[in-house]
Amino acid sequence: MGVALRLCALSVDLDEIGVYAGLHGLAEPEGPAGHAVYDRALDRLDEFARGHEVPLTLFAVGADAERPQSADRLRAAAESGYEIGNHSLGHRMDLTRLGREEMLEQVRAGADMLFAATGQRPVGFRAPGYTVTDELFDVLGEAGMTYDSSVFPCPAYYLAKAATRAGIRLRGRQSQSILDTPAVLRAPTEPYRVGRPYWKRGSGMLELPIQVTRGPRLPFIGTALTLVGPDRARWLARLAIGKTLINLELHGMDALDENDDLALLRPHQPDVRVPVARKLEALSAVVSTLSGAGYAFVRLDEAAARVGDAVELLR
Repeated sequence: MGVALRLCALSVDLDEIGVYAGLHGLAEPEGPAGHAVYDRALDRLDEFARGHEVPLTLFAVGADAERPQSADRLRAAAESGYEIGNHSLGHRMDLTRLGREEMLEQVRAGADMLFAATGQRPVGFRAPGYTVTDELFDVLGEAGMTYDSSVFPCPAYYLAKAATRAGIRLRGRQSQSILDTPAVLRAPTEPYRVGRPYWKRGSGMLELPIQVTRGPRLPFIGTALTLVGPDRARWLARLAIGKTLINLELHGMDALDENDDLALLRPHQPDVRVPVARKLEALSAVVSTLSGAGYAFVRLDEAAARVGDAVELLR
């Protein structure tokens, strides 16, 4: 890839609070807390993006668009120029364990519902829990997706997820999350076309991996950045500089805290205890650092189009 190409894409997984409750084996929240991502976080993230003059790619769960208020917010986001990506129909954490037809339904129906809500048909996909398989990549191609952004080759994240699942089991609860194959840790950290198995380069679908740093492959995602604070977030940003594409993935939770009726998650998620203002300060530090290093901010579909040509040259 040309060394002059420096792109950064900010994407947001709009996982509602029920998803986090399921991860920790808790009952789904009722009332305002259940819709905090669409009713509160999305406005804050939109204000953040406009303030920094950066576009967003929003990965939405199709079933969430059944709620009129959420559909209206997605439609407004699409009309303002944001990309709407496909995060499946129902955010099934066990998506890759379903049969082929069920997987296809989750991908196709998710895209159809988002298209009905926004008038924008998704071309990109992000798997729940970042978990993919060769079979899922086959399904994505059949469903008309042109790029995927799910592979997360991050040892620290993998170990943390495994430890969290074990801790939940010890407490007598059952997490809905599943653990990917450790072979994913060998996947490229730059955009590539997937082979078979998917963690090797090949001629398949374009993959835009979730960002890790150079060297030790530390997680460079919203959760990590908001937990470590602005100074360490700048340090992590400097460790990512040099990548052709910095694919910075956020969650709606990165713009929420315990004051958003999220007391049920406080004992289970440290990031809930970090004030929203502190979280956004850390993300601002990252955006400023990357902008100062010459990165241009684009939507993920735009990044896919631009890096795709360079990936072809390397095949």
